[in-house]
Amino acid sequence: MIAHTSDSSLVSTSLGRLHVGRAGSGPPALLWHSLWVDSRSWGPLVDSLGAQRRVVTIDGPGYGRSDPIRRDFTLADCANAAADVIDHLGITEPVDWVGNAWGGHVGITLAADQPHRVRSLVTIAAPLMPVGARQRWTQTYPLALLYRLTGPNPVITKALFNALLGSDAIKAHPDRAADIIRAFKEADRESIRRTVRFMHRWRPLTDTLPAVSAPTLFLTGDLEDQQWGPNGAQAAAATMPNARAATLTGAGHVGPLLLDADLIAHTVTEFWRSLR
Repeated sequence: MIAHTSDSSLVSTSLGRLHVGRAGSGPPALLWHSLWVDSRSWGPLVDSLGAQRRVVTIDGPGYGRSDPIRRDFTLADCANAAADVIDHLGITEPVDWVGNAWGGHVGITLAADQPHRVRSLVTIAAPLMPVGARQRWTQTYPLALLYRLTGPNPVITKALFNALLGSDAIKAHPDRAADIIRAFKEADRESIRRTVRFMHRWRPLTDTLPAVSAPTLFLTGDLEDQQWGPNGAQAAAATMPNARAATLTGAGHVGPLLLDADLIAHTVTEFWRSLR
């Protein structure tokens, strides 16, 4: 088995220094995680995919061991920062991008804006639509205000990770869930505030999809609040030059990384194999 994140460093980018981990060998694959967590959320997938690829994990701005973020940012900013990492590592060939939620959005943006950088694209539980008005006013705005006043208190943390992971994943993998939750508790508070602002400002990605020429695989379960599930993923894939979709069972944006890790690893490696 390939050692998990056998090497790591901080790489200077347009969004500050981002922590980059490396494992495995072979063609390059870049992994970018969901909002609210860091690269610890990938768990054994780093080793599984590292048996096929040179895996590069990126902690997004303000998360993990990356520098705090002190300004507002966009998906385009994140894609440009990922390009900075690629250039710093001396990667000249197109990469296989794997993104969970936020990371999927960054990958779509990079593939559309800088197609020479992306050989293939996999998104995991990455809705194309932002959260709706009802969820903003009943959940995200109140939780953001409470976080600003109190930080990551137990009420906020429980509500957030029940949504991100789902109770089944937390019960099935309590140690991994605790490690993922720890990433949120350790995050810089100003960085979290900037994340909330980002989350409420990004625009739907539906119009971006036709510009993505790289072979694409959407992996998702049901995310009803953001109108994203297997049927929606299939419909989105039909608007693209070369895309397909497959179904996961884990709930929320991050839950599939715990409950469906073996399925994800198998499906992604088979997808890569099909591109040869």
